Amino acid sequence: MKASDLFVKALENEGVEYVFGIPGEENLDLLESLSKSNIELILTRHEQGAGFMAATYGRLTGKPGVCLSTLGPGATNLVTPVAYAQLGAMPMVVITGQKPIKERHQGQFQIIDVVDMMTPITKYTQPIISASSIPSHVREAFRRAEDERPGASHLELSDDIAREEVNANPITPSFSRRPITEHKAVRHVLQLLKDAKHPVLLIGAAANRKITAKMLRAFVDKTGIPFITTQMGKGVINEDHPRWLGNAAVSDGDYPHRAIEKADLILNVGHDVVEKPPFMMKTGVNDDRKVVHINFQGAQVDSVYFPHASMIGDIGNSIWQLKEGIEPQEHWDFDFMLKVRDHMRDHTDEGADDSRFPILPQRLVEDVREVMPDDGVIALDNGIYKIWFARNYPAREPNTVLLDNALASMGAGLPSAMAAKLVNPEKKVMAICGDGGFMMNSQELETAVRMNLDIVIVILNDSGYGMIKWKQQHMGLSDYGLDFNNPDFVKYAESYGAKGYRVDSIDNLIPMMKECLNKPGVHLIDVPMDYSQNDRLLNEEIPERSRAIKTY
Repeated sequence: MKASDLFVKALENEGVEYVFGIPGEENLDLLESLSKSNIELILTRHEQGAGFMAATYGRLTGKPGVCLSTLGPGATNLVTPVAYAQLGAMPMVVITGQKPIKERHQGQFQIIDVVDMMTPITKYTQPIISASSIPSHVREAFRRAEDERPGASHLELSDDIAREEVNANPITPSFSRRPITEHKAVRHVLQLLKDAKHPVLLIGAAANRKITAKMLRAFVDKTGIPFITTQMGKGVINEDHPRWLGNAAVSDGDYPHRAIEKADLILNVGHDVVEKPPFMMKTGVNDDRKVVHINFQGAQVDSVYFPHASMIGDIGNSIWQLKEGIEPQEHWDFDFMLKVRDHMRDHTDEGADDSRFPILPQRLVEDVREVMPDDGVIALDNGIYKIWFARNYPAREPNTVLLDNALASMGAGLPSAMAAKLVNPEKKVMAICGDGGFMMNSQELETAVRMNLDIVIVILNDSGYGMIKWKQQHMGLSDYGLDFNNPDFVKYAESYGAKGYRVDSIDNLIPMMKECLNKPGVHLIDVPMDYSQNDRLLNEEIPERSRAIKTY
């Protein structure tokens, strides 16, 4: 068969449903082979959109999402989503084309070393220099992408290799199970738990999986140990749970950090240094608090993270073993932690019914929570509003809040929402994007309309890069260089065949979102935002009020 046919058969062998991307002339044989397969090509308007969709597919399914580009500029456009998948532990396989490797007639036109470019941001990158090596390279790319810690793999297929004749077959994926924690490690951590007086759970991104979530809920319900979530760990346990102490949305000074200060044992579940935990540990500080690393792989030691004990293996099984080996201890004391929780809830409730317009972020979060069902998915782009959603939006099911606190790239919100709807067609899906991040990949509106997706896009309009303005203000610097003009978002949406709406009062946001969520098609809502209180609230009021909570 032709090598490109073999390549596609290898993809089918891996269970690939979709390939996201933009083909070029170097991919035409592969494109022809895809057209005769069961795999659907999702043609996007920019390679970044394709990469973000593939990464989110991987995040939600646990199977590598696949994206495709040509050589040169097509491949360079994939660098950001590849880094997004790699830092965020999302399984993804990237396929790029290349000029013929045996005879080239165009000199160095469009030629860059894509394999070398991808090496530092992938787990595996290989040029395919022989058609007969396709089965092993494809199998290894998928294996590496899926293995813990998940991430990105890359394969380069030149057009002369793609059209070669080959006699080979795909390699069948092998059956494998993740190892479980060794019993001596379990006994050691159980003893730490029994000796502790104020244990607490910190739940991160790697725990955001169905079985792990089930085990953690059972553990918390049996022991009563309170828990804090990281941004990418939201929803592992329903955050309406009476033992949820809040989200580590900012690095320091918030209510959950007071609970961390009180803790003498932190069970750090599914978290790693990519989510920056400087509030937990500091080198050179005399601290009796113990940190236990519970994850699929060992801890990457860093100046802000050097755990005292580890449980390495399947997280769900590790938590199950702890649950089976522990009973609530009479000397455990969570009174201060639960007091912190009550103060946090009082504070988050304060802005929830604020009637000012343009809308404050606290009110926006409350209104979105009201209209979204428990299993509804919100996909956030990157901006200051991400902090407010992490703090104030109680996620009720795993992977219902898609945000990126690893690469923290702008431009991912809309493509992520599109992939979420593709994976979960029965669920309500809403993209929440700042005006800056939305415009970075706004052309994917056309893709969403062409795919007949039912999604709602909420644009938070403040005509500026709000996150950086917040940092600028906090540093006492002048307001400079971060303001811009926006298009008429209603007309912009309509030009792509979507429906456009503009909020003109606080009272019509909820009815408008409900209407859009219950109608088919792509709906965009332009929401004027007021971020003027961010510096005072996040940098002054919240730290002052959390510090004022008495420990006795």
